[in-house]
Amino acid sequence: MSRKYKIVVLPGDGVGKEVMPEAVKVLKAAEDSVSGFSLDFQQFDCGAEYWRKHGKKAEWPPETFETCKNADAMLLGAVGLPSALRADGIPVGGDVVFGLRFGLDLYANVRPAKLYEGVPCPISGKKAGDVDFVVVRENTEGMYAPIHGMLNRGEMDELAVDVRVITEKGAERVVKYAFELCKQRKGALSDGKRRLTCVDKSNVLQGCVLFRSIYDKVAENYRAVEKDYAYIDAFMQWIIRKPEFYDVVVTTNMFGDIISELAAAITGGVGLAPAGNIGDKHAMFEPIHGSAPRIAGKNKANPIGAILAGKMMLEWISKTRNDKVPQKAAQKIEKAVKKVLKERKTITYDLGGDSSTENVGNTIAKLV
Repeated sequence: MSRKYKIVVLPGDGVGKEVMPEAVKVLKAAEDSVSGFSLDFQQFDCGAEYWRKHGKKAEWPPETFETCKNADAMLLGAVGLPSALRADGIPVGGDVVFGLRFGLDLYANVRPAKLYEGVPCPISGKKAGDVDFVVVRENTEGMYAPIHGMLNRGEMDELAVDVRVITEKGAERVVKYAFELCKQRKGALSDGKRRLTCVDKSNVLQGCVLFRSIYDKVAENYRAVEKDYAYIDAFMQWIIRKPEFYDVVVTTNMFGDIISELAAAITGGVGLAPAGNIGDKHAMFEPIHGSAPRIAGKNKANPIGAILAGKMMLEWISKTRNDKVPQKAAQKIEKAVKKVLKERKTITYDLGGDSSTENVGNTIAKLV
């Protein structure tokens, strides 16, 4: 019996509106090629452009959040534009991104870093088979907790405060998620060991002392996974020197945000990088790049990050809904992406090619 899954699509701003249709196109091709499941897409405008069109009062239609809450999963393109700022100077887009993360308690930000054949690596001597790890970032607290403010005196901004929050609950559940993910993987490329690296700054910051102590506590229940530790500053050089040593990395919110960008750089750039925002009941998937207004509207953005985000979504649905069929579809998508990247005939400008966003999407969909 075929099972139907409701998917909310949020293209957003800039290149989000260009890459998300390609991701949906590939997902529909996967749906057509694997019998036993179907996807029901519902799309909503959101982000800075929506905010401008609707009197600068809201970033998405009022029914969007409830629809997301009742969906099986969500796909987000990108939100925000440099010129779209709220009265307090904060860029528009947070109501969408943080509204979903906090509102649906999507506490684990999961960002795979995998170097595919045919994609050049900026690290000398590294090739496909040398980089394949996952960054698991706490997603609902840390420096991005909404506890901040500005002191204004005499019409001058004089003092800014951002409060970093690390809780036992927040640390424990994201560390558990990372250990469980580690158990499902094949281990680090260098030695095959399942290894979870805790990245923090516990030699300076009390929040990191708590985070590491929770990591040690949770690790007692995962003896088959090797414990590993790194201070954030040292880790940023080690991940360049020997990326094949790493399997799964777990860290706090801001550190994970920074690490993920470097991880994307060594695996071909943000155009190839997908991410999942995952909670116990809900999940939203996206390419990690922004709205990229410099190239928006030119049909040249790389859609593969968005396409791989769709693949991640199918994998999550398969696991959480106990349905093997979406996993088969996800495998077909990744196989098609690998073929396109290996052959290098249909690639966008960021990878050294001249293919359009649409052409890459069409090629991958046809292969699927």
